[in-house]
Formats: sequence, C-alpha cells, structure tokens
Amino acid sequence: MQKQTQVTKDLANKKVTVVREFEAPVPKVWEAWTNTRLLDLWWAPKPWRAETKKMDFREGGAWLYCMVGPEGERQWCYVGYEKITANKRFTGTDAFCDENGNLNNEFPVMQWDVMFSETSSGTSVRVEIKFSSVSDLEKILEMGFEEGFTAALGNLDEVLESKTN
Repeated sequence: MQKQTQVTKDLANKKVTVVREFEAPVPKVWEAWTNTRLLDLWWAPKPWRAETKKMDFREGGAWLYCMVGPEGERQWCYVGYEKITANKRFTGTDAFCDENGNLNNEFPVMQWDVMFSETSSGTSVRVEIKFSSVSDLEKILEMGFEEGFTAALGNLDEVLESKTN
C-alpha cells in the first residue's frame, strides 16, 4: 500500500485538512499522538526532533514542547487541549511560544481537530486546522507546514512499524 498524505487547502474557509492512513489499529495510532515518549519520536521532520518539556493530555491540559534543529536551535510550541474523546478525536489550540509557554504573537494561532477512524487496513487520521485569517493560513504554509507535517507523518509510519513488529 502506498501511503499518501493528502493536504487540502481551503482558503475560503481558512482551513487546511490533512488525511493520512496508517497500517495499525486505532489504539496504537491514538497512543502515538497522545504519549510523549512516542510523540517525541515522530513529531518533528528529520533532521529536527521533538522534545517534550511537559504534557498533561486531558481536557484543559497542555503540551509544551520544542522542535530541536540539527544545530541545536529550538522552536517552542504549545498545544492547549480542549475536547478529548479517547480513540476518536481531540481538539486544541496550537501556537508558537517561548520555553515557558508564553505565546509568540508574531505567529498564527491554529485550531486543531484531530479525528481517528478505523479502516479496513488500519486507521485513518484526519486533521482539520482552522485559522483566524487567510494570511495566517498562508504564513504557516510559507513556513513549510505541508512538507514538514508530511515528513513527520512518514516518521509516524516508522514508529508504528517498530511498535507492531
């Protein structure tokens, strides 16, 4: 099976939708999105890596992490979790920040809705990301979101394969 990441840009509705199928059952894919030990293995596109400072995966909780570059550069990010339905869906606010979680207003804040569904060969993950404006959406795309997230989802394939075998 050729694994493809589908990215759809909807400027009229200020959103990007990413769909990817994985050859693993929903609970394993869910765990890879909600367990920092696994998230840190795949979330950043290589040669970058993700490093969690703290995570409280619950409604009202948050994930504070950084992407660490090959030269040691650090880009901090914050995810505030809003609604969680185990093995089905979670929503939250995603933003760039400093190492203490203070938001960096120079970058857009994004609303993520991450949905998991069973397929005949594994799990489909659908991510809808909404923006306040078209210019915010365009800024994230210009920063390389599509290429970076597609690469990270490829990393997730590797993590799931190593967990399954």
